[in-house]
Amino acid sequence: MDHYAVVCCIIGSFISIISGYVTGVMSGAMLFIQEDLKISDEQVQLLTGIMNVSAIAGCLTAGHVSDYFGRRRTFSIAACIFFIGSCLMSLAVSFRMLMAGRCVTGVAVGYALSTAPVYAAEISPAKTRGSLSSIPDISINLGILIGYVANYFLGRLPLAYSWRAMLGLSALPSAVFAVGAVFLPESPRWLVMHGRVDEAFDVLQQLRATGDEAQVLWSEAAPPEERCRGVGVWGEMFLHPTPPVRRMLVAGVGVLSVQHLSGINGVQLYSARVFKAVGIASRNEILAANIGMGLVKTLFILTAILLVDRVGRRGLYLCSLAGVIVSLSCLGLSLTVIEHTGPNQDVPWPWAAIASVFAFVASFSIGLGPITGAYSSEVIPLRLRAQGVGVGVAFNRVANAIVALTFISLSDAITMGGAFFLFGFLSVGAAIFFYFFCPETQGRPLEEIEEVFRMGWRERQHIVYTPFSAFQMR
Repeated sequence: MDHYAVVCCIIGSFISIISGYVTGVMSGAMLFIQEDLKISDEQVQLLTGIMNVSAIAGCLTAGHVSDYFGRRRTFSIAACIFFIGSCLMSLAVSFRMLMAGRCVTGVAVGYALSTAPVYAAEISPAKTRGSLSSIPDISINLGILIGYVANYFLGRLPLAYSWRAMLGLSALPSAVFAVGAVFLPESPRWLVMHGRVDEAFDVLQQLRATGDEAQVLWSEAAPPEERCRGVGVWGEMFLHPTPPVRRMLVAGVGVLSVQHLSGINGVQLYSARVFKAVGIASRNEILAANIGMGLVKTLFILTAILLVDRVGRRGLYLCSLAGVIVSLSCLGLSLTVIEHTGPNQDVPWPWAAIASVFAFVASFSIGLGPITGAYSSEVIPLRLRAQGVGVGVAFNRVANAIVALTFISLSDAITMGGAFFLFGFLSVGAAIFFYFFCPETQGRPLEEIEEVFRMGWRERQHIVYTPFSAFQMR
């Protein structure tokens, strides 16, 4: 593995750590905000979900900004927006000011989610692209874990300062990264798209171990028809897409759209309510349980990074969804029983519910979490990649926002157990979609993946898929 490419992916994914932090820290901070500002459950729900709504604006503009200014400058722009949003939230003296800061932060989240996986995919060698493209996702979850830890320790401060310290902590790393991102190498494929041939070749030589390998990748990465500046992308995607482009968009945008139908944010953002429902009442115990959940997520994403380039995207993703469906069913059943009998620790149901939460988080993190961003960045062609991924992430944020904005109301309407049964049913639909519309991409250079999607539906029926290998023709 080329160590320079690894270092670049890790540094570029620092923006994802910030994005994960501002997401995860709100789960615990909300306990203190609700007590300090005396806000209602409806306001809690709105404050939790509004970031995903404003992230849609970031997603839909990030692709154009990234195509025009470059990937690394877009990182700097996102970091500056994070800095402004963090300062607004930490200085908030009212619910409205807090909402304004949360909305600004959401725009930065949209930029981060749209740009980090594209950058990682574009600078990674084909043989390790799955692992390196998953680094932004593990960075998000590392940020979430850091947010949980910050909740636990900063929660010991006086009430008026605790949640402000939690929300403002991301300002300093945002300012540092805004400056530091400009020292990253630009994506060679972005340089190719802008006709900056010599610069692209220099970066490729740095990213690959040998000049020969760089020369081979250069010949693959620089087809003349792709040397554009993102002009006409929306028309090619939506007004007159070719059959291969249409299939690639369905796959790339589709996997991003269905990711949050599993209801992961029902657990991630409302973990305090879920743990309270199973009988964990103390604030410190809830925050400690959050840390445990964050550790499980991080551990299983690390496992996924080690496996994805060995066993393939399809096998890992479908196994992950199978675990999600089973764990959600067990969680729904456990919560339903507890809702009727009460959280009596002398019977196994509360423990079964807690185990199901951790099994759900582990199953999501082994495939559905890390593979989604990597796969969508792979299957969308270079000339459409930045804006296509932006559209996909916008749909992802819509699904995320629906879960975040309705989880409390949905739990009140059909019970919390019923909500998780519903998420399990939707996950079955996600598995069916991925099985039929998303071919294997393991080990293929980005420039060759389009060939896979040139095959029509009938031709693709002759592809033999095995759980842990790339496809073969009959």
